[in-house]
Amino acid sequence: MSADTFDIGGELTVDRLGFGAMRITGENIIGEPDDPETAREVLRRAAELVDLIDTADSYGPGVSERLIGETLAPYDDVVVATKGGLLRNREGEWLPRGDPDHLRNAVLCSLDRLRTDCIDLYQLHRPDPEADFEASVTTLAELKDDGVIEHVGLSNVSVDQLETARDHVEIATVQNQYNVADREEADVLDACEELGIGFIPWFPLAAGELDSVDGLAEIADAHETTVQSIALAWLLERSPVTLPIPGTSSVEHLEANVAAGEIELRDEELARLA
Repeated sequence: MSADTFDIGGELTVDRLGFGAMRITGENIIGEPDDPETAREVLRRAAELVDLIDTADSYGPGVSERLIGETLAPYDDVVVATKGGLLRNREGEWLPRGDPDHLRNAVLCSLDRLRTDCIDLYQLHRPDPEADFEASVTTLAELKDDGVIEHVGLSNVSVDQLETARDHVEIATVQNQYNVADREEADVLDACEELGIGFIPWFPLAAGELDSVDGLAEIADAHETTVQSIALAWLLERSPVTLPIPGTSSVEHLEANVAAGEIELRDEELARLA
């Protein structure tokens, strides 16, 4: 595997395999989890195993952030990243909302739920077609200057949008969909690698789509592990800037995901998955 750690923004050193806290909410990422104590147990175990936990204000909405704040604050040994810029409704839709007033209010709410004075990494969850993208980014830059955001990240952006954002503020991470079965965002990953920006691939396990990847099952059998673990190991090998954050509501699955960081894929295996 490539280097085991990455420096977010050049200064927040984290293990490259983290935890995504989307699944600790209710069904369809709405409302409370069925068993809040199990969710807290997952968070406590995640904080023991990894040092990067990623969430968003839209997970719940608000539920994931609140559980993290109640369970883990203060964050002595873990970096917490969150996102803003999407609203939810009872139908479960994800509605872009990136105007400056909304983002400022969203950051205030995230600070409160996470029980912190400064968010380690705050990411624009998705560009809002109804808002000026540069105004959204400039707002986060101002909040960074105000000291309530330590590092700024983006999510679901193009290479052009990344370059535009970099004209206004240092970008520490980009979070786009990417996995061994779906590599459409490879150009964004390559740009991040060239610039030394962390790339957080969401949907890293591709759900049922892993069955479509030729050779994945055979490689998993050879390592006596699962296709999910090989998919995570592949992401870690793909680039030294990738920071996979697989999510789960189960301690057992969490431990299995973290163990994937110990898998070393052989050159011929990487070539088969190329």
